[in-house]
Amino acid sequence: MAAIVTVNVDLSKIPTDKIYEGKKGSYAELTVMINDETSEYGSNVSVSMNQTKEERDNKDPKTYVGNGKVLWNDGNIKNAEKPQPQEAESDLPF
Repeated sequence: MAAIVTVNVDLSKIPTDKIYEGKKGSYAELTVMINDETSEYGSNVSVSMNQTKEERDNKDPKTYVGNGKVLWNDGNIKNAEKPQPQEAESDLPF
């Protein structure tokens, strides 16, 4: 359930309109893709800018900003899922 991945991001490739200010700094949403095969350059990780639904629907090309490689994993990586709020249990008869 763990992995160590190293990436290099070319900050000059991040479009300034994709950088936003948050409470603790400046942010850009990135997508990290781990591939099954290693490229001729020894990397198996690609980094691109997140795309909006409209960009995906329009089949706009991805903006690649970096690459990297998986250094270690335990073979049990799972998808991250947002926890759902649990309903409160009640002893009330109604």
